[in-house]
Amino acid sequence: MNITSGLKSPLIEANRILVIGCPGSGKSTLAKRLARMLDLDYISMDRDFYWQPGWRKRPRDEIDRRIVKAVAEQRWIMDGTGLSSFRLRLPRADAVIWLRLPRYACLYGAVSRTYRYFGRNRPELPAGCPERLSLDALAYIWNFERDAAPLIEVALQDHGLANSTVIIRSRKAANHFAALSA
Repeated sequence: MNITSGLKSPLIEANRILVIGCPGSGKSTLAKRLARMLDLDYISMDRDFYWQPGWRKRPRDEIDRRIVKAVAEQRWIMDGTGLSSFRLRLPRADAVIWLRLPRYACLYGAVSRTYRYFGRNRPELPAGCPERLSLDALAYIWNFERDAAPLIEVALQDHGLANSTVIIRSRKAANHFAALSA
């Protein structure tokens, strides 16, 4: 996969952007920042598709219906990896930004977010889903590059997005990227 440089022009022309990556990588932060800069509707997969109050997960068919409706819109930026819904989202994406930070950066991001919001809701979660962090979530982050990254690479390749995906490997690069997009 290519790492795109001169990043301003691809995003200005993009109407539908996916921001993907490991939990704790900064997907929501970057997506919300870009949504404001590029005047795109911000969609959170966690808030808008997956979770209901009390951390109850929606049924798969309802999740898929919500995703199909959202991606049919003309202008949006969506944060969340959600491998099981790539088949619905990737064909509609004009651009993909993959926050591919090292595991220690993602672990730090997840732990610091938990500390910051512990017992309260993050803005990208529905009401009634107070912040928490489990050993399963930490294990998922630890193994993300081994388990999820190869599946992401195949999906991007299958949808013709592998060579146009912007890969960001640090928080500093994410901040620089957002500044270039302004």
